[in-house]
Amino acid sequence: MEKIKEDTSILKAAWLIALVTVLSKVIGFLRDVVTAKYYGTTWQSDAYFYAYQIPSFAIILLGGVGGPLHSATVAVFSKLIPDLNEKPSEFVNKLYNTFLCLSVLFFTALGILFFVFAPQVMAIIINNGTADMIALSAKHLQIMTPVFVVGGIVGIYYGLLITYKKFMLPNFSPMVMSLVIILGCLLVPFLNKFLHFPLSDENCIVLACATTIGAICQFLLQFPQIRKIGFRFKPNFCFWNNPELKTLLELVFPAMLSSTIGQLHIYIDMFFTSSLRDGAWTSLGYANRIFQFPVGILVTAFLVPLFPLFTRLVAQKDDDGIRSYFNKGVGLLFYVAIPIIIGIATVGMDAVRLVFERGEFDYNSSVMVFDALLYLSVSILPYVFRDSITRVYYAFDDAKTPFIVATSSIVLKVLFNYLFINIMGMQIGGITLSTSLVTLYNAIGLGLLMGKKIKLNYKDLFLNLAKMIFIGGIVFIVSYLTSKIVGFILGSEMNRVLFEIFRILIVSMVLSVTYIVLSLAFKIGYVDEVKERILSKILK
Repeated sequence: MEKIKEDTSILKAAWLIALVTVLSKVIGFLRDVVTAKYYGTTWQSDAYFYAYQIPSFAIILLGGVGGPLHSATVAVFSKLIPDLNEKPSEFVNKLYNTFLCLSVLFFTALGILFFVFAPQVMAIIINNGTADMIALSAKHLQIMTPVFVVGGIVGIYYGLLITYKKFMLPNFSPMVMSLVIILGCLLVPFLNKFLHFPLSDENCIVLACATTIGAICQFLLQFPQIRKIGFRFKPNFCFWNNPELKTLLELVFPAMLSSTIGQLHIYIDMFFTSSLRDGAWTSLGYANRIFQFPVGILVTAFLVPLFPLFTRLVAQKDDDGIRSYFNKGVGLLFYVAIPIIIGIATVGMDAVRLVFERGEFDYNSSVMVFDALLYLSVSILPYVFRDSITRVYYAFDDAKTPFIVATSSIVLKVLFNYLFINIMGMQIGGITLSTSLVTLYNAIGLGLLMGKKIKLNYKDLFLNLAKMIFIGGIVFIVSYLTSKIVGFILGSEMNRVLFEIFRILIVSMVLSVTYIVLSLAFKIGYVDEVKERILSKILK
């Protein structure tokens, strides 16, 4: 009975988180549409996005949902807070303040270093860029260095809110940054048109300022809720002889190093991309954002409520529970991921053109974005597996293994990039194909090494995946033929935008119906369970 309640609670939380995440992703998508319209894919936009990768490392990778600070906070504080209905004890509050102070000191020092050495840092990263691009990118980086401090605080706040099962705000707050950036993009044309104020942002300076203000607004949005829970900020610098802080740091630093390795992969991509045509890095950024739209919703919706559960199950030594929830979570992620891959392959170009192609963003920009997106889409399956199993490692207080696996993939990333870009001349698609293969390597490595901690039931999981892939092959053929038939019949008869909308809708409907029908016919695991839950809700 308890297990059924837990299942229902997780599914309910997953649905609620998915809804909020969808809204957040839609706002983020709108942000990308607006920035694409006003800035296009130029060397100036490349300069901004090159610089943005460094502060985004703090606010998204280190401080975001699923990042090291969030994960370590959940892993430690969920074991120290037995009753979520009560205010945190003095001991817990003291640990919170110690961790927060250490984080602020560390990230402030990091921000100062990047501010001072911004020209040198960008010169290393944009090795093949022009002097003007490097100088502009360094200026952008200096404007955005306050994001480092904010990222550390936001990451801890995310962890505390999720520990207290406040799932909505951590997934809602990123849209604040997107809204501020949208307003920043609209500010220049508004001043020019309505107030006749001659301001130009060809160099994306307003965009960089809006990014910094948006990050600060994320912190301001979460702070009142943290106080409401009962946490009070009282500076505490007891960094030594503190076992709980030591446990936090033992989780945080390897996890931060793992994220740093992941970021190093991005810097390697930046190094190789700087030798390609203008706008290449901007195109990769947009492709990754499209990729993260569905994948981010999936991973966030299921793993945010599952991670505290994994932590509790590890503490209770309930290995069967870990196996059960891992297979259910990853199985459902696999199931939803396959039609996403098929959709990108069949109507991805239509979607890119429909969403982005206006203003400074032309057909050539759409081609570059879709080229990157197509090869990136194949990484969805290993991506969701890697992120899921990483949470299990963190639940076992092990951040070292993910770090070792990530570190071992650096050489592989360089070799793949060199092979696909320099030898095979694949251009932008070579970068994302390399990313997909490295993601697969990380997923396999983490999956094999998990046997040292717990024997997960991979057999059932991957048998179901094999069935899904077989069904996916059939669905892809049906969807591809549908796309071609719609194009043949209506391609020359309709306005481009209307045609793209119509083809996306028709293919999506055919894809969904075919996939669900075949899934039920082949008795895919977990699908029947979800069907029964939905039917019971409808009948009730």
